[in-house]
Amino acid sequence: MPVRDPHPVTGELFGSPVPPGTGWPGDPADASTPVARTAAGVRRLARSAPDVPTLDARVSVCCACPRLVAWRESVATSGRRASFADQPYWGRPGAGFGDPQAPVLVVGLAPAANGTNRTGRMFTGDRSGDWIYAALHRAGYAVQPTSEHSGDGQALVGVRIVAAVRCAPPDNRPSTEEKATCRPWLLRDLQLAEPHLRSMLALGSIGWDAALAAARELGWQVPRPKPRFGHGAQADLVTTSGRSVRLLGSYHVSQQNTFTGRLTEQMLDAVVARL
Repeated sequence: MPVRDPHPVTGELFGSPVPPGTGWPGDPADASTPVARTAAGVRRLARSAPDVPTLDARVSVCCACPRLVAWRESVATSGRRASFADQPYWGRPGAGFGDPQAPVLVVGLAPAANGTNRTGRMFTGDRSGDWIYAALHRAGYAVQPTSEHSGDGQALVGVRIVAAVRCAPPDNRPSTEEKATCRPWLLRDLQLAEPHLRSMLALGSIGWDAALAAARELGWQVPRPKPRFGHGAQADLVTTSGRSVRLLGSYHVSQQNTFTGRLTEQMLDAVVARL
């Protein structure tokens, strides 16, 4: 029988990776959710998702990138960090999190191996999440300043968080092919958000490039030459329906940036205030 460990919030026992529909807090999928196993499957299931809950469910069970599937599941079983060795690991893609009707979309890079890949929620359970959720809370977008695990009561108001790549990649470096395979999920996120979208926050240059590429692929007006990424950079986009959307850039909330002082709380707050 597979080993099962207690969820740190609910105490319920789960195997790792967590099978969909088994009671994990916030799990958007169930046993009947269709699984994308190829790039073509991602495109088909993303395009046909009628709403955000359906999209999130399909994202959360995606198996289209063999290297990423193998990595996320190996971390969830034999590669757990010692401090989390007694916890079950989500071990699946990170679905979007937040308000389905949000006027603000945050675009990150990819889940962390011992963060989202463990907790099942974007930017949750790691130092990067400590920074972004604290900033969102200070700005009134998050109901609490911390996000430690699914089921901890965290919720977002007016903001939804997604990522350019939805699985934890080895060395935090998804391949070009993996980013391309995952792109339709982000495209559909933007399509579903467009009727109420006011602004986007891209965390890091990869998030910035992914947001611009997705907007251009959807036929939105994107400035040329391509706007350069930088902390506080801004690009003004226009959707196919004529809506103006502001894209803002921030240095990523990675430890490499926050520990060295390249990104400070004041710098992050200043960008979030412009959303």
